[in-house]
Amino acid sequence: MTMNPAPTTRPENPNFSSGPCAKRPGWTLEALSDAPLGRSHRAKVGKAKLKEAIDLTRDVLEVPADYKIGIVPASDTGAVEMVLWSMLGARPVDMLAWESFGEGWVTDVVKQLKLTDARALTAPYGALPDLTQVDFSHDVVFTWNGTTSGVMVPDAEWIPADRTGLTICDATSAAFAQKLDFAKLDVVTFSWQKVLGGEGAHGILILSPRAVERLETYKPAWPLPKIFRMTKGGKLIEGIFEGETINTPSMLCVEDYLDALKWAKNVGGLSALQERSNRNFEAIAQWVHNTPWVDFLATDPVTRSNTSVCLKVVDADVTSLPADAQAAFAKAIASGLEKGGIAYDIGAYRDAPPGLRIWCGATVERADVEALTHWLDWAFTEAKAALPKAA
Repeated sequence: MTMNPAPTTRPENPNFSSGPCAKRPGWTLEALSDAPLGRSHRAKVGKAKLKEAIDLTRDVLEVPADYKIGIVPASDTGAVEMVLWSMLGARPVDMLAWESFGEGWVTDVVKQLKLTDARALTAPYGALPDLTQVDFSHDVVFTWNGTTSGVMVPDAEWIPADRTGLTICDATSAAFAQKLDFAKLDVVTFSWQKVLGGEGAHGILILSPRAVERLETYKPAWPLPKIFRMTKGGKLIEGIFEGETINTPSMLCVEDYLDALKWAKNVGGLSALQERSNRNFEAIAQWVHNTPWVDFLATDPVTRSNTSVCLKVVDADVTSLPADAQAAFAKAIASGLEKGGIAYDIGAYRDAPPGLRIWCGATVERADVEALTHWLDWAFTEAKAALPKAA
């Protein structure tokens, strides 16, 4: 007789990856049957699809009418890089980092662009930097939601309306699930593969009028690759923001994004997407509150992400182990559930502290999150039983 019976209810969808994320409920390949495959993205049908994706993004994400929206290459990373290389250098810059992607932007600015007036404001995994130290006469680069730490900025109240620098926000795992205050954001980037569960390789770049002004009045001291160029003759290339992409997009991926946006409208739009994410997070939060062996990596409750939920094992028998053994214990939980087809890709990001990372974005169903928590308890018990016994 087993001492640790397995739960009887399995998640219907075991996909809890933090990117690419779960497809929307009910998704099938047939949803993409209208994709203009084998056609040029510059043909009338291709441009119409791309323009529809831009218009629906504005509608669902509630982007102000005077902000520009473009579809760009190389996912969110490409969108961020375009901005860093095209806009920075006009004034000093504050780089905020509290997880691996923010740290990557610091590396780009300090070691690649070699900006000597760049200042890094950092915090360890689980915390935010001191936001009161940000100088808004500088440009400011930050991630809204730290995908690899599960730590987000709770709001935009720390950003003044009368700032003179630009705010450049990597919002890739926040857009559609968290409340972005566009009045406080001059540049916003994200990828389709996160909250709406789209396919990888494409990014969205959103520019405020102030950001457009920067592009049209400032020329960087370094050469720009073709895929980074957003102006010609000192003027914004408007076509980029009307569906005339810089490079060739996948029309199959565009169709998938359109399907996700239409689903988002059908379920109630932005507020409904945020509520779905919040409810999924609540299911995790209730379980963590009642479970002594686990806790959030984010130390301050108001900064805990409702999408990329990062957890750490706090059981005393595990935390007393050497660091490599603690990492192996967390991996045992994740790999055990993956082998059983219960949950895929829930291990912590490779640069993050050992633990678990569970995607709770809008395309995930709360019932699946709740079912997963029971399996997490089961997997923990199994992993602990496998630990060597003390002599």
